[in-house]
Amino acid sequence: MRLDGAEARRRFAGARVARLASLVDAGHPHIVPVVFVVIDQHIYSAVDAKPKSTSALRRLDNIRVNPAVSLLTDHYADDDWEALWWSRADGDARVIGVDETEGVAAVDALVERYSQYREWRPDGPVLAVAVRKWSGWSASQSP
Repeated sequence: MRLDGAEARRRFAGARVARLASLVDAGHPHIVPVVFVVIDQHIYSAVDAKPKSTSALRRLDNIRVNPAVSLLTDHYADDDWEALWWSRADGDARVIGVDETEGVAAVDALVERYSQYREWRPDGPVLAVAVRKWSGWSASQSP
């Protein structure tokens, strides 16, 4: 069954990880897992200290060229297919500084949500997604 926007947002906000899809300049999809926080109609994620092959992240370059992104959360970790659901946020992303007012508020919210960030506060750029549309699907009415 199709989820309305409010229910899709609620399920999305409750998930612990999302998959961020952006487009490389040639139009090919680039998908990475991200941790995030939802504040009003925005989704925020920050570049953190987890080991990466480079600090020049493809997702940030992609967004600077084409801000259209989608983020997907889901519940498919169950053999009970009646419990399956997914939720997607489509929007426009931008990269903001971790020291900007909006960036500080986003990182504060991420620190509150993820205990790991209390020890290793993100210090990289912040990804801010203005959500245009929430959508989703569920095999049943109950989450």
